[in-house]
Amino acid sequence: MSPSKTPNMSDSSSPWFITYTKLRFFNRIRRFLQHKASIKRSATCDRLDKTPRIVVDMDREVKPRVEDEMERESSSEDGWMVLQRSVKKLHFGSWEEKEMAAKEIKRLARDDIKMRKSLAELGVVPELVAMVGSEVVAHRSLAVQSLIELANGNYKNKALMVEAGIISKLPENVNVLDESTRHEFAQLIMSISSLANSQFPLTSPKILSFVHGVLESNSGTVTKELCLGTLYNLSTMLDNAGALVTNGVVQTLLSMSSIKETSEKALATLGNLVVTLMGKKALENNPMVPESLIETMTWEDKPKCQELSAYILMILAHQSATQRQKMAKAGIVPVLLEVALLSSPLAQKRALKLLQWFKDERQAKIGPHSGPQTGRMLIGSPVNQREADAGKKMMKKMVKESLYKNMQTITRRAAGDSPKLKALVISSSSKSLPY
Repeated sequence: MSPSKTPNMSDSSSPWFITYTKLRFFNRIRRFLQHKASIKRSATCDRLDKTPRIVVDMDREVKPRVEDEMERESSSEDGWMVLQRSVKKLHFGSWEEKEMAAKEIKRLARDDIKMRKSLAELGVVPELVAMVGSEVVAHRSLAVQSLIELANGNYKNKALMVEAGIISKLPENVNVLDESTRHEFAQLIMSISSLANSQFPLTSPKILSFVHGVLESNSGTVTKELCLGTLYNLSTMLDNAGALVTNGVVQTLLSMSSIKETSEKALATLGNLVVTLMGKKALENNPMVPESLIETMTWEDKPKCQELSAYILMILAHQSATQRQKMAKAGIVPVLLEVALLSSPLAQKRALKLLQWFKDERQAKIGPHSGPQTGRMLIGSPVNQREADAGKKMMKKMVKESLYKNMQTITRRAAGDSPKLKALVISSSSKSLPY
């Protein structure tokens, strides 16, 4: 009699291997549920050992709190039964069953913080990430919504999503998506981008392409703000500046900074990039700079935007005569005077610093030709002297025009403002201004 043939357990396609895998999965769930049930039973016994409080009502029957404990225990057991069925359907069910399971997982993760960790331990994250790649819009949307709930406040779950390949599941063309789907993807990516300070490579072209596509599309303001939040999280790491600049993020951020609804987050991201060498060069070479930033400083109803714009201009103007010359030609001096008088304390401080640089630079240019000449200084030719005098006259004329324009603006505002501001305008003169 020939010996029986031993089944090949190493073959992943054999029925023996599939059965063995299912048994291991169900044993894992059973042990998990038994552990949770034992913890709950011990906690219930501790509570029942104490003397129960009796609530007495003359018109109703006496009802101890023990019954409430039993009802809560029963509902908790029902919840774990729902969890068991949902996880089973998500792993081994049909697409319809997977859809129902995703709905239950979304509800469980939203209602219970501890459940998010338990669901991740049962391996639902890779299955949901796989559903994101489905061609059926309903399945994909449910999977994204469930992942959003699982990622809420849970660092480990976000890391599991990245390891499962969620970035590769991002749609390549955002224009084929409806607004709600764009918003869901943007919300998920913004939540995952908080891992920027970890070892995960989140500046992949997939993420940047998706974010850039949403910002350039006709998506709503809320969706665009989520994408700007993603870029801000990525820009907090200086090592990510190169990838962001290379993918054309600076131009997009400057365009978003010109819109009041999205300006603050865009300027905050530019503030992170301008302190890097590549980010500063990209801003210096952009044709929108410095005009767009100077325009933002005139927004009286957006003090935070004024502060951020002044900060970026400070970085650009520091030790760069070329940038200061561009700013002067763009008319930054009267704007700085206005901000220094009427904006928030931080914006005033930054505006005064910039004005000091322009004042020092002007004095350095006209200093050798003003006042008595020393023996060490060379007397120039009459032609050079005439040029110096003409330059002094032109500079005085520019300063007077700037101050006059600024005083007109302040006077116009003072017509409807407080008496304190009116008194400031009436008593102000060119001599009382800081510069």
